[in-house]
Amino acid sequence: MIEFIAENLAPIMFASLIVFLLLGYPVAFSLAANGLLFFIIGVELAPLSDSINLSWPLLNALPDRFWGVMSNDTLLAIPFFTFMGIVLEKSGMAEDLLDTIGQLFGPIRGGLAYAVIFVGALLAATTGVVAASVIAMGLISLPIMLRYGYDRKVASGVIAASGTLAQIIPPSLVLIVLADQLGRSVGDMYAGALIPGLVLTGLYMVYILIMTILKRDSMPALPLEARTLGSGVTSLFIALAVAAGIAYAAHVYLYPTQGENADILGGTVGVAFIYIVALLDRGLKINAMSRLAQQVIIVLIPPLALIFLVLGTIFLGIATPTEGGAMGAVGALIMAAAKGRLNLDVVRGALTATTRLSAFVLFILIGARVFSLTFYGVNGHIWVEHLLTAMPGGETGFLIAVNLLVFFLAFFLDFFELAFIIVPLLAPAADKLGIDLIWFGVLLGINMQTSFMHPPFGFALFYLRSVAAKVPYLDKITGKSIQPVTTGQIYWGAVPFVGIQIVMVGLTIMFPQMVMHYKGTGTGVDPNTIKIEVPGFGAGGGGLGLPGGLQLPGGSPLDQKPADQGGAQPQTAPSFGSPGAQPQPAPSNDLSQPPSFK
Repeated sequence: MIEFIAENLAPIMFASLIVFLLLGYPVAFSLAANGLLFFIIGVELAPLSDSINLSWPLLNALPDRFWGVMSNDTLLAIPFFTFMGIVLEKSGMAEDLLDTIGQLFGPIRGGLAYAVIFVGALLAATTGVVAASVIAMGLISLPIMLRYGYDRKVASGVIAASGTLAQIIPPSLVLIVLADQLGRSVGDMYAGALIPGLVLTGLYMVYILIMTILKRDSMPALPLEARTLGSGVTSLFIALAVAAGIAYAAHVYLYPTQGENADILGGTVGVAFIYIVALLDRGLKINAMSRLAQQVIIVLIPPLALIFLVLGTIFLGIATPTEGGAMGAVGALIMAAAKGRLNLDVVRGALTATTRLSAFVLFILIGARVFSLTFYGVNGHIWVEHLLTAMPGGETGFLIAVNLLVFFLAFFLDFFELAFIIVPLLAPAADKLGIDLIWFGVLLGINMQTSFMHPPFGFALFYLRSVAAKVPYLDKITGKSIQPVTTGQIYWGAVPFVGIQIVMVGLTIMFPQMVMHYKGTGTGVDPNTIKIEVPGFGAGGGGLGLPGGLQLPGGSPLDQKPADQGGAQPQTAPSFGSPGAQPQPAPSNDLSQPPSFK
């Protein structure tokens, strides 16, 4: 029995960790305790198994492993982006965006749902924090949706799902963690995740469109009296067309000097121009634009500018993700100050929440280091690698099996726990199968979104439950009694969006180029057409028959003919002896006899 335990210590250790977690112990302490417990067991059983490589001196490696965690510059981006997201939440940006975009989409059926998805994507690209997005949209949009007769399941599902876009749209915190665990660049991970994130946003909108066709009364348009900004979409389209024209002209002007960056700089010029015009139009009461066009431009452009400040500088190679996060935090403070909502309470609250989340991540990572020290010492990584690479179906079978595993574990673990426990075990097997680790990381990131959406630990559902009405209340605008949203309605509303996320995983597997574009187009040179020629030495060609006429000085011995056939006479080696000494014959080309040193 003891020999069986010694030979199978790796799977027993992994199963014990799952038991620890299911019993409800904190993840960081479960990892560390499990690692230390099995370290003791492994040292005692090491003589019984060749697969156990543990000894007491190995514990001396732990301080260096802890220092490696604390000195990791990549993880500095987490507190920066968390701070930025919380400050933006306090600044009222989400409220302004939801109100304005809701007015823009209000005249069409399902307009508020489209507005929530659009704003969810914008908040994801600025905050990167799921809790902030879901709570803000739950507080602001859910009462309005209920006021105008939206189906409670659809309203709950679209708010929870839109909040989880912060998981996959950069600057997502989970992408930072995945890049760190996979040993890849955060910038590459952001570039690879951008298109799948936008495609997922589009799938959410397609689902809303289908629902408005199948269930016309589930998402009615805003009534005329609720459209406080009036009409004016034509004015907005004209303003956008003018901005596009100026952007194109700036691009043409800047291209000779700026090259590939001219399109981004030209777009910046066009956006800045139309923003200044909208501010002057409202401030001077010229009213050349409609109120709707003014509001949309003035409200939308600051968060878009912040997105460019963060992601644009990262994609252009101007800043690292950590530096981009720092600039984003400063930009969030400036936006909050511009709205007059920056005060000591806001900063204190943001710092407290940032410190709490950063400490949470750090302690999980330290616990994971203790666990991995023991797990690798019992060759657990080799056990997992053999288990996964032996899956039928090769690369595709591996990807399907891994995504099913992550989807199942997401019922019980959140994305930080999955990233720190599961991903380091899966990455070596994926790398051995030749799977691009950025593609693999984006796939896991999309799959981990489901950890926010399904019970029993769907945190997005918990966030929405905390702000949704639990008892009937009287609406202040209409004076009608509004029934509460039940927990069952929130859970059932999330189910279709979990299905959409699973479909997105399948699409990313089927069309890897959505992610692989991060590598660029390359040079287009076929390696098979490359020919390297090395210049020959000495006169004549042929030599030893090597590429480029590579040969020994004076030609190859294999090419020489006997003297009676017109071949070269035997060469003589120069003499470095006494004056008058006769030249010595050159060494014979016959290698069958040992050389003579007379």
